[in-house]
Amino acid sequence: MNYHFIAIGGAAMHNLAIALHLKGNHITGSDDEIFEPSKSRLKKYNLLPDEFAWKPEKISNKLDAIILGMHARQDNPELAKAKELNIPIYSYPEFLYEQSKDKTRIVIGGSHGKTTITAMILHVLQHEGIETDYMVGSKLDGFDVMVKLTETAHYIVLEGDEYLSSPIDLRPKFHLYKPNIAVLSGIAWDHINVFPTFEIYKEQFTKFIHLMEANGSLIYYEKDDILNEMVKDAKPDTKTISYNLPNYYIDKESNQSIIVFENQEYKMAIFGKHNLSNLEGARNICKQIGVNTHDFYKAISGFTGASNRLETIGENENCTVFKDFAHSPSKL
Repeated sequence: MNYHFIAIGGAAMHNLAIALHLKGNHITGSDDEIFEPSKSRLKKYNLLPDEFAWKPEKISNKLDAIILGMHARQDNPELAKAKELNIPIYSYPEFLYEQSKDKTRIVIGGSHGKTTITAMILHVLQHEGIETDYMVGSKLDGFDVMVKLTETAHYIVLEGDEYLSSPIDLRPKFHLYKPNIAVLSGIAWDHINVFPTFEIYKEQFTKFIHLMEANGSLIYYEKDDILNEMVKDAKPDTKTISYNLPNYYIDKESNQSIIVFENQEYKMAIFGKHNLSNLEGARNICKQIGVNTHDFYKAISGFTGASNRLETIGENENCTVFKDFAHSPSKL
């Protein structure tokens, strides 16, 4: 298939372009600016545009589809040409849904912890040898790309961002995924440039719950009062499962968090209540697809975190320095 990416330099866009390239498709793309690490990664796979500009001449009837990134504007000249030629146009979440219609879709939503929970699930599934496709918002140890699409994987794990899909599709991205299994980690007002009131923001999560497939499973953080109210309005055939913190203690000598389950102890590389609640969200997802709890804790003990999420960048005997992607007041 021949796919052209308008705004190929985006974090999710360039990873989807690479994934489709690795799947054997012919990929072209344009953008008016591309920064690192997208630039180097596109160059590695010979997908970096020759120049940074919009080129309507790249759009022809030879293309099977256009994938439109949020960075492009509604008056983009390549988009106008694609519309003129009646070429199918997808946002990247819409395209991911098209590619996963026959798979079990696992969607990770919530204002905080999406990337970490997604990364935890993928870490465990890889450890257990369970093949899965995925889309995650951060570079992960042991994974070459942030998007993977195959013909053989039964599952796909999708980080469910509530931001808008594209300049011509103003639905939140996670509304397009229609999950079979979902987790919601909690709700705190975010993306206020798009959702000007907290009520409007909350509505997006209510819609997400209603858009789940029939007989789906919804896993949610039980200490979030807003979520507790929302799940009461889930469809009658949706199975709701709550989670909280695991049973754990902190070892005084090593400062490690030790999870205790059925008289067995598991030392964790991650720390803090937020990460441990994320871990339980991931565990409940994995349980839904057959991963034993002991096997989960054994696998997750080696998980050190996702890039830019409480990432240790230096330490000595006096202090430890972390880097974190805290782009809103509540995340900070």
